[in-house]
Amino acid sequence: QVRLVESGGGLVQNGGSLRLSCAASGFTLEHYAVGWFRQAPGKEREGVSCISNSDNTTYIMDSVKGRFTISRDNAKNTVYLQMNSLKPEDTAVYYCAAAVSFAGIPTTTSIDYWGQGTQVTVSS
Repeated sequence: QVRLVESGGGLVQNGGSLRLSCAASGFTLEHYAVGWFRQAPGKEREGVSCISNSDNTTYIMDSVKGRFTISRDNAKNTVYLQMNSLKPEDTAVYYCAAAVSFAGIPTTTSIDYWGQGTQVTVSS
């Protein structure tokens, strides 16, 4: 069964850290570009970060640059999003997604697989 499963979300205080994991089963994640998206209540889903499948080039959106880092562990078929210095405005459901390519910026078009999402809540 082909699946993407996110984990690592939770409740954290302002300034805290979380590491989200996106684990694939049923396919090889190394062959795909992987993106992290988030959706806050009443807002559209936005692309936070992505990592390519060709040379592991990464993209980080401006509002989280310097605080979030995306990485891969191909041996574990997993992509991570390390989130430091979290702020209340980072509160959202975070989703990972796999695509053949994001062309450098994570977009919701041409997604092959979506995860179910994990809630991140940052208290002030």
